[in-house]
Amino acid sequence: MNIQQLEYVVAVDELRHFVKAADKCCVTQPTLSMMLQKLEEELNLKIFDRTKHPIEPTAAGIEVISRARKILGEVAQLKEFSRDLYEEVSGTIKIGVIPTLAPYLLPLFIEELISEYPGLKVIIKEMPTQALIESLKNNQCDLGILATPLNESGLKEYPLFYEDFLAYSSSIKNFTSKNFVIPSQIDISQLWLLEEGHCFRNQVLNFCELKHKDLYKNRLEYEAGSIETLINLVDKNKGITIVPYLATLNFSAEQKKKLRRFSNPQPVREVSLVVNNNFARFKILEAIKTEILAHTPTTPYEKGKTVVQL
Repeated sequence: MNIQQLEYVVAVDELRHFVKAADKCCVTQPTLSMMLQKLEEELNLKIFDRTKHPIEPTAAGIEVISRARKILGEVAQLKEFSRDLYEEVSGTIKIGVIPTLAPYLLPLFIEELISEYPGLKVIIKEMPTQALIESLKNNQCDLGILATPLNESGLKEYPLFYEDFLAYSSSIKNFTSKNFVIPSQIDISQLWLLEEGHCFRNQVLNFCELKHKDLYKNRLEYEAGSIETLINLVDKNKGITIVPYLATLNFSAEQKKKLRRFSNPQPVREVSLVVNNNFARFKILEAIKTEILAHTPTTPYEKGKTVVQL
């Protein structure tokens, strides 16, 4: 068994086609097939079901592929660790960002990061929380930016800042107070939410005490796929929604009038950089952390600080 064989396994799994995988790995298809067959013989199992079109991994193959990804990730991290000791911030970094952060956080720092470190190539992908967690564990992403804590073994979190939640309403009449909002007093018949699968949705349900209430009494049921959709629904229709602070930075003066903070203690979410436990590119990690904190108008994380974290 060798690293090259594991690379072939992962390539075939990604492309589900031997010829395309061979092209990606810069070898001939017969060579790739022969190397995979030798690996299967050594392991005494079939990794791929060649009778399926497109090719699919077998039940045992799924576990082999998962382990192959982890091994290749650790090999890559070892190389990066060695380079990190002697070189400046450079190379390629693959960053995953959850959708409720990406449109608002990335524009604040990404241009400055690339400008400050010309040897660094940044590849960014928006991903839901669970998909991003799996991507980090499988070394398909190097670094994630998402709401924490995750309580996931195999991952390490580096908290960045706290981001406030605010209420956004089509009319100030929806607020019982001119100055602040009490979560339990929000009218659920007027509330617009993100669709299931977003961690932000669960946070809203928790702090508004809606987990066990009937959310679907209205004749119109609509779960939005993005915060921008929620904002547009409120602007064009009646209702109320909850938005994270960074989403409000580019609000117009008229939109800002529709915002209200929550009563104390104000709810926040913790935002962190998250990496695999084997991550070793600490110069890049520190560079990204520095740029985010320098250009993000939020409350910096303080260890031991008491907050209402959702």
